[in-house]
Amino acid sequence: MRALLALAALDEATTAEALAQSQNLPINFLRAILNDLRRADLVVSQRGAVGGYRLARPPSTITLAEVIRVLSGPLAEVRGVRPENTEYFGAATHLKDVWVAVATSLDTLLCDITLEDVLQGRPSSSVAPPAG
Repeated sequence: MRALLALAALDEATTAEALAQSQNLPINFLRAILNDLRRADLVVSQRGAVGGYRLARPPSTITLAEVIRVLSGPLAEVRGVRPENTEYFGAATHLKDVWVAVATSLDTLLCDITLEDVLQGRPSSSVAPPAG
């Protein structure tokens, strides 16, 4: 996510090395992530003197949910199981409903926030900021 935000802020191609340095990320770790993001059509790479990586689409069209799904899979799991596939018994029977609601809320929230929103410091419109 940090590398994508750095790319969005730069609005030009940059090398994996420069991204790694700017975000204090291990270069091999970042290269693996960039490959996943490239295969998912979230970033593009170009070779040459002005080569590097850049976003494949405007940051206003890339949601946090998309990025997380590419890098981590489903947004919410309970012990590695999708919430709707969990099963509880006795007093915990309705716990499944809670996990499904949490997963739905998380999906709604992360689908509502784009890279551009994060860059601009705009929280999601679906969640009020915490009272301070």
